[in-house]
Amino acid sequence: MKYPVKLVLLFLAIFQLVQAQQSISSARVEFIFLSKDVDGTIEGFQSTSKIDPDDLSSSVLAGSVEVSTIKTGNFLRDWHLKSSKYFDDEEYPLITFKSEEISPTEKGIKVVGIIKIKGISKTLTWQFDKDGNTLRGAASLYCSDFNINIKKRREDNKVEINLILELK
Repeated sequence: MKYPVKLVLLFLAIFQLVQAQQSISSARVEFIFLSKDVDGTIEGFQSTSKIDPDDLSSSVLAGSVEVSTIKTGNFLRDWHLKSSKYFDDEEYPLITFKSEEISPTEKGIKVVGIIKIKGISKTLTWQFDKDGNTLRGAASLYCSDFNINIKKRREDNKVEINLILELK
């Protein structure tokens, strides 16, 4: 009789461990190119993330978006951004991110990881707020750091990014 009880307890422990980890059910990526006041979205989000709210150090935030889905509300601008002069969606179809460190902050969660755009990898830090099963993150980067030179001066190439993740 002891064997089946241990098996049931083991099953329950594994079930609780799996339940504690959450994956991403949907995501929305929004951006604004500050110097031109151009905003937009990028879609095609795929993720292999596992978020454990009780143990953030064992969590992983990883995913990609499809460059071909860039939308700014202007068809010609979108087409130009996807061209080889800027994002080059044929040669580099994905923008990827993988966390290296996830830690709690006073107001939410800090995620530090590597973003890869046009084959160039750079460190990116996200600041997330948690509201129920929604994580809202903000980060900024300079697109010129990824050989996407919209303006001549680096400081004029700043892009703010918002990432809204729904957890399941």
